[in-house]
Amino acid sequence: MIIDFGSQYNQLIARRVREQRVYCQIEPPDIELSRVRSLAPQGIILSGGPASIYWKGSPKLDPRIFSLGIPILGICYGMQYMMDSLGGKVERTAKREYGLATLNIIESSGIFSGIPPETTCWMSHGDVISILPGGFAATASTENTRVAAAEDHKRKLYGLQFHPEVAHTPEGRKMLRNFLFPICGCAETWTMKSFIERSVKELRQEVGGRGAILGLSGGVDSSVTAVLLNKAIGRQLTCIFVDNGLLRKGERERVRGLFKDYLKLNVRLVNAKSRFLEPLKGVIDPEKKRKVIGKAFIKVFEEEARGLKSVEYLAQGTLYPDLIESRSAFGGPSAVIKSHHNVGGLPKKMNLKLIEPLKHLFKDEVRLLGRELGLPGDIIHRHPFPGPGLAVRIVGEVTPKRLSMVRDADSILIEEIKKSGSYGKLWQSFVVLLPLKTVGIMGDKRSYEHIAVIRAVTSLDAMTADWARISHPLLARISNRIINEVRGVNRVVYDISSKPPSTIEWE
Repeated sequence: MIIDFGSQYNQLIARRVREQRVYCQIEPPDIELSRVRSLAPQGIILSGGPASIYWKGSPKLDPRIFSLGIPILGICYGMQYMMDSLGGKVERTAKREYGLATLNIIESSGIFSGIPPETTCWMSHGDVISILPGGFAATASTENTRVAAAEDHKRKLYGLQFHPEVAHTPEGRKMLRNFLFPICGCAETWTMKSFIERSVKELRQEVGGRGAILGLSGGVDSSVTAVLLNKAIGRQLTCIFVDNGLLRKGERERVRGLFKDYLKLNVRLVNAKSRFLEPLKGVIDPEKKRKVIGKAFIKVFEEEARGLKSVEYLAQGTLYPDLIESRSAFGGPSAVIKSHHNVGGLPKKMNLKLIEPLKHLFKDEVRLLGRELGLPGDIIHRHPFPGPGLAVRIVGEVTPKRLSMVRDADSILIEEIKKSGSYGKLWQSFVVLLPLKTVGIMGDKRSYEHIAVIRAVTSLDAMTADWARISHPLLARISNRIINEVRGVNRVVYDISSKPPSTIEWE
């Protein structure tokens, strides 16, 4: 069990645990002690977070959890909360510690078994533990932090002031492995195969004999969700592909060919272009766009559901990054970054119950799941496409003319990226259309037309991303084709922003 104290990257800890083939789930800090007992975890990890122990309203956990006899590892704020709760003292330090630090290990056992006596770790804190609780001993230090790690071996309570889950702590995975296996006694049994078995069982129990509909977009997430649900409830599932006028070029025909004809799923194609484009007229704010689109989707799904027998559920391919950017996924105090149309963009009242079987998974895990379910490679490795579609790739008002420009430019980009052999090396690549015009010269005449932005990033999980170092000749070919073939565009620029501070999508 991982307790979410508000770190924006708390699920990175979960990924590190799952990489060791151990199942884990994240719970909020206000979890009842009775629920902890009923879940009976073999170990508990307390995540980091942005708060300080002495702040008013800082997240708290029932301190009786430390008396359950379950091994517990506190990371950063989690360690400080553990020490404070058990009688130690945490205070503000004059020398804050952010970034890389040299870790000197005092006790090479337990968490640090098999770790070199001196290694590198990633620090991010302004508070320190000045007094340890009774029974604890310091097990590592840095130049600025006397207690960089501590443990009470008898009670199996451990604390790390640094972050073992990040790549900048090179021995971090080994430390977490030491906690999972020798200390907690976990077994390496969690795989995508076991995830399918558990999900199918849970979905059958939840849905029963009732019907469910799924908004199928043709992207990785909804495609994997469709095949997983089809495995669980078969013909009780109706996949609804909504042509909302915000799709990529040729998307409707591709979805019909793959899902209806090849995979033999129960798919209904709905033409609802006007129902999306009309309410988007004059809308400029990206949050409003997402909510308008989310509301329109739900209306379409509810109307389609009324025409089907005993449909009570709406299924969506929501992933963890969608959740964490829209709200704190597990009730913890993480900050909201933006609404996703299938999370924060949902209306407060709707007549269908929501099913999100992938909501605790990262994109790379979903791809592994898709492979296990037998989906074709071109679906599994397809670049992510936002639920609100091209509406959030047009900065400003969405109009038919602008949609045509961004759709054609995006098609050229993807075609050239694939031809170059770069597609599989990128997390995502797409075109954004700006509401700006610039002067140019085309055919010996002055032109005054739009700017198209190329966005291409590399990433492992979309939680962080870096701009892709695409070759100049490839960029030149893409730019040349867009300017020559897309009417209304006379300038192409390349986005060289990373996430954070920027998000991958522009809106």
